[in-house]
Amino acid sequence: MNLPASFIAPLPETVLIVTGVLVMLIEAVLKPATSRKPLGWLAIAGTTIAGLISAYQLRLGTLTAFSGSIQVDAFSIFFHLLIGAVVVATLLGSLDYFDGHASHAGEYFALVLFGASGMMLMTCSVDLLMVFIGLEISSISTYILAGFRKGEGTAVEASIKYFLLGSFATAFFLYGIALAYGATGSTGIAAIAAGLGASATPRMAFLALAMMLVGLGFKVSAAPFHLWTPDVYQGAPAPVVGLMSTAPKAAAFAVLLRITFCGFPLMQQRWSMLLWGLAALSMTIGNLGALKQTDVKRMLAYSSIAHAGYLLAAFTAFPQAGISAACFYTAAYAAMNVGAFAVVTQVGGYKETLRSFEDYQGLAMRRPVLAALLAFFLLSLIGIPFTGGFFGKFYVFAAVLQAGHVWLAVIGLINSGVACFYYLRLLSSIYTRPGETASATTPAPAPAISVPAGIGLTLTAAATLLLGILPGHVLHLANSASSSLRATYAIAAPSASPGNSPPSLPSSDNSR
Repeated sequence: MNLPASFIAPLPETVLIVTGVLVMLIEAVLKPATSRKPLGWLAIAGTTIAGLISAYQLRLGTLTAFSGSIQVDAFSIFFHLLIGAVVVATLLGSLDYFDGHASHAGEYFALVLFGASGMMLMTCSVDLLMVFIGLEISSISTYILAGFRKGEGTAVEASIKYFLLGSFATAFFLYGIALAYGATGSTGIAAIAAGLGASATPRMAFLALAMMLVGLGFKVSAAPFHLWTPDVYQGAPAPVVGLMSTAPKAAAFAVLLRITFCGFPLMQQRWSMLLWGLAALSMTIGNLGALKQTDVKRMLAYSSIAHAGYLLAAFTAFPQAGISAACFYTAAYAAMNVGAFAVVTQVGGYKETLRSFEDYQGLAMRRPVLAALLAFFLLSLIGIPFTGGFFGKFYVFAAVLQAGHVWLAVIGLINSGVACFYYLRLLSSIYTRPGETASATTPAPAPAISVPAGIGLTLTAAATLLLGILPGHVLHLANSASSSLRATYAIAAPSASPGNSPPSLPSSDNSR
C-alpha cells in the first residue's frame, strides 16, 4: 500500500508526540511510589522507532507535506537521526537519575520527547513560520527541563533566566520573519531567495537576516548571545544540559544552514563576513572564559560557546565544503559532549555533590572506568587524533582554508591550543591523588553504574571513537545532506558558478 507523502513526511515527529502523550497518560495513573523506569523505556522505544522511520525515508527521495512547508530530504534526515541518537543516549543515562528524588520523572521523559519533535520539525521546515513553531515547541520543553530539580534554587534560577532571555531572543527571530515577509512578500525560504533579486528593499532583507541570526545565535550560545549559558548549564540537571547543549543546537544550525545558503544566497558575501566575526568572537570568548572556571559544568558551558564558534566557521566556506563540515562537526560534538555530561551525571548524582575541579581529584582511584571515559571525551574535545573531535576540527579548518579565510583558521587553531589548558587541567585533577592537595575532598562511595547508563556511555564513547578512525559512514551521510541542500541552493542562486567553487570534502570511500 502506497501511503501519501503528506502522511510519511511528518511521521517521525508524529511518533514522538504520540509516545509523549502516552507517557503523560500513564504517568497520571501511576502511584507516587511506583518506579518510572518503564516510562523511560517507552520513551526510548518511541525515539528508536522514529529514528528507524527517518532512516527508511532516505530511500523515498524528497517528501513534502503541509502545502510544501515541510520538506524531508537527506539534509533533514541527517539531523533527524542525530537528534534521535542524542535523545536515546540522554534517556539511557537518566533512567536512574530520579530514583528516590522525584515522583514526576514521567514528565521529564514526555518533555524530552516533545522537545525532540520540535527540533526535528525545525530541521525539515522550509517555511519560516513552521520553523518558528518547531522552535517554540523545542524551547518551551527545554525551559521546563532546565528547572526540573524543583527543590534546588540554582535550577529555578536557571529556568527563569533561560525563559526570559530565550523569549527575548525568540522575539528577534519572529521580527526577522516579519521583515523578511515585508521585503520579499513570503515566508517560504525558497520564495524569499527568489524575491531577493526583485526586492525593492534589500536593506530590509539583510536586517531581517540579521534579526534571525540573533535569535538563532542565542539557541547555539554563540557570542555575544552567550550570557545565559554558564548559569543555565550550572543550574540545570546534568542530563538535561547534555541534551540541550547538543540536540537544540543541531536543530538551530540546520535552520541556519537552510536560511543562509537557501534563503539568502544572493547575500552570501555579507552574511559570510558577519558569521566570520561571530565565529572568531565565540571561539575567543568561549576559550578565555573557560580558563577561569573552577566548576566543571561552567567550564563545559564556555567550552560549548567555543565549539559553536568552530561550527560557525564552517558557514564562511563555500557551500560544498562548508555544509559537509558543519554537519560532520555537529555529529562529532554531539557524541563527545553528551558522553562528557553522561559521566558528570554518574559522578555527581541527582544532588550533584561533586562540582569543582577539586571534587574530581582522585576520581581515577575511586571510579576508574568513569575517569577513563571522561578523559577520553576531554581529549576528543581538545581535538586529539583518532577521536571524532580531531576529524571534526580538521574538516572545518580544511573548509575554511579552501574558502580563503586563512586568518579565521589561524584564530581557530590558536583557540584550540588555548583550550588544551583547561581541558588538561581537569584531566590532571582526575588523575591526582586526593592526599596531594590539602583542599581535596573525600566523597562517600558512589553507586555502581546502572546497565542503561552503561549502555549510553558505551554508545557515546564508541561513536566518538568511530568518528575518529572510521568516519566514512557519517561522512557519506554528511555529503549526501550537503548535496541535498546544495540542490536547493542551486535553484535559489542559479547565477552561482559551480566552476569557481572549491572541491567538496573527501568522499566516504577515501575516509575509511
